[in-house]
Amino acid sequence: MSRILSSNPGLIDFSQRSLYISALSIAFNPTFWNTVARREYHHKTLTRLFNGNSQLACYALALTIFSLGLFRDALFERALRSQPTHPSLQHPFIPYLSYALIALGNILVLSSTWALGITGTYLGDYFGILMEEPVTRFPFNFTGAPMYYGSTMSFLGTALLYARPAGVGLAGEVLVVYWVALGFEDPFTSEIYAKRDRERRAGKKTE
Repeated sequence: MSRILSSNPGLIDFSQRSLYISALSIAFNPTFWNTVARREYHHKTLTRLFNGNSQLACYALALTIFSLGLFRDALFERALRSQPTHPSLQHPFIPYLSYALIALGNILVLSSTWALGITGTYLGDYFGILMEEPVTRFPFNFTGAPMYYGSTMSFLGTALLYARPAGVGLAGEVLVVYWVALGFEDPFTSEIYAKRDRERRAGKKTE
């Protein structure tokens, strides 16, 4: 890797502080919401903060996560502006690919939010706000994690639009961070619903 970078000294400008700030913000966001959501599940931290109103607590977390996402996106764009472009990313075809990635990415994100609702999108399961049935229609019949893959596609599309190799690298970080997050979230969420089902079956037996 170091040989590649040394042979392409203008590929990524590692002297720019904005690059590291953007990388940290990308890693921070999923770490933050998973940590907060698990504390909520085990200790009802946010629900107690909102006087026992789990719905309001979930909306507050949703607003926080959404705001952090906007801040992360702004830091990403700022990092791109301070990075060098590369001729291989300035082919006339690249802008079309960029806009296609951004458009499809946003379709996945927005349609999954529409399908799940606010509480379904923003970790309502951890607040005890559970869905009756899993959502299987689009975009969940396209991918199991449309929010994450859609977001990654938008990052990559933006990086290509700016023709910045550093942006492609940061988009790769987004994908890896989301993969790690899914490794924690999917089993935990599955257990939440499995516990709900076990309790329902136990309740029926006692009737």
